[in-house]
Amino acid sequence: MIQFALKCDKDHQFESWFASSAAFEKLQNSHMITCAVCGSSNVQKAVMAPRVSTAKAKQTPLSAPANAAEQAMSELKRKIEANSDYVGNNFATEARAMHDGSAPERSIYGEAKPEEARKLIEDGIPVLPLPFMPGRKSN
Repeated sequence: MIQFALKCDKDHQFESWFASSAAFEKLQNSHMITCAVCGSSNVQKAVMAPRVSTAKAKQTPLSAPANAAEQAMSELKRKIEANSDYVGNNFATEARAMHDGSAPERSIYGEAKPEEARKLIEDGIPVLPLPFMPGRKSN
């Protein structure tokens, strides 16, 4: 795993973990990385100082939010997972069925390819990118 400092085209800065540098490049080229603040998919690596760990340095557990923004995103994720149905890769199909009236309306979240999400928006079906990866339950 590798952590990168990232910056969107609106100058929002945030950090994220990736399996490798190649995994980051693949996701970036597919516009699958979005800004944690505004949702922009125009994200680049930002300048980042290397972290050197010492025995005396206070280590924050990975599961603990480091700042107020991470705390807010953690709370948002918890609320969405508690009050919505995870529909996985069927998100576009489920959202369209609810919009057309062929499925009962309910809160859902899941995954959609960029072109599927674009088509939903073009068809007047409201969707919103999440600032976290869906499907992974919070600890």
